[in-house]
Amino acid sequence: MQAGNAIYDTIADLPPVLPVFPLSGALLLPRTQLPLNIFEQRYLDMVDNALSGNRLIGMVQPASEAMGDESETPSLANVGCVGRLTSFQETGDGRYLITLQGITRFALGKEMRTYSAFREVECDFAPFSGDLKCGDGEDDVDRNGLLKTLRDYLDANNLEADWQSVSEAETEVLVNALCMMCPYGPQEKQALLEARDLKTRAETLIAITEMDLARSQNDGGSTLQ
Repeated sequence: MQAGNAIYDTIADLPPVLPVFPLSGALLLPRTQLPLNIFEQRYLDMVDNALSGNRLIGMVQPASEAMGDESETPSLANVGCVGRLTSFQETGDGRYLITLQGITRFALGKEMRTYSAFREVECDFAPFSGDLKCGDGEDDVDRNGLLKTLRDYLDANNLEADWQSVSEAETEVLVNALCMMCPYGPQEKQALLEARDLKTRAETLIAITEMDLARSQNDGGSTLQ
């Protein structure tokens, strides 16, 4: 697959160790774009390091048991996604505005001991090598079921969509974009990230959304958090 100016044909094209950005509620998936506002010094240093090297950063959430842990080194979820830094802007007030393009998921291995303020981990890309194949698994997705659930959600929340753009979107793009835009909490987003394949990810999103709709109808509750 191509991300920015780089091409990643196999997992051999990816480094065995990545700097990671732990961020609760953030979801990056292959071939999607994630804009980020960077302001902590350790992550400014991480971006500087990426820009001077391979431009790769791993996005990962804190582990579920670490939610609310405000220490600098909370335990991390078992799966993250590596992105290539494809857009960079200095704000003039000490921040960076960047965009990561998702490449592939990875299983987190041993955390490295380094002198840098940001964290680095060993990465195992082998379980997710299929992520590098554009459109892999699209034919197995229940696209009609996904669109029906999307329409039900929008109707229930008095929202609208550009249905022409939705209908023209490739299935992989549609599934992953909807997962990233969904308003659900960190645990649900981690489940979407860890879904075995595109079909399972779409089914997981449908199930989470149907549960949310049923809950809202029963008690007037808001979306899952």
